[in-house]
Amino acid sequence: MKVKVGDKVRVIAGSDKGKEGNVQKVLKNTNRVIVTGVHIVKKHVKPGRTNETGGILEVEAPIHASNVKVLESSKREKAKTEKKVEKAKKEQVKETKKATKKEVVANIQKDMTKKAITKNTRKNAVTKKVGGN
Repeated sequence: MKVKVGDKVRVIAGSDKGKEGNVQKVLKNTNRVIVTGVHIVKKHVKPGRTNETGGILEVEAPIHASNVKVLESSKREKAKTEKKVEKAKKEQVKETKKATKKEVVANIQKDMTKKAITKNTRKNAVTKKVGGN
């Protein structure tokens, strides 16, 4: 679900279409959200320990997450920009490492000739020492 607690959202469908508010709670199991000041219903409450008088209360009811559109989410925007910067850095590193097949083959041939030269010089050095005694 793309909607997070604290996001500012606008209702895009239903009887409260056009209203805006902040997300108070996200119900992931039912894919619903509770938005401040939106979809207010009347709830009849008996008197009890928490509410001594009882009566009719007005409470925000949950609405489906597909009926809201995220307007502002500062946390996610920062994360997205950081990811974009990291991807750009990785692409620059990859571009510098790329080489054509011809360049790779040329580098291998150079390495092989260097190895062959060093082997020959080592053999000559060993034979000279042995023959020089």
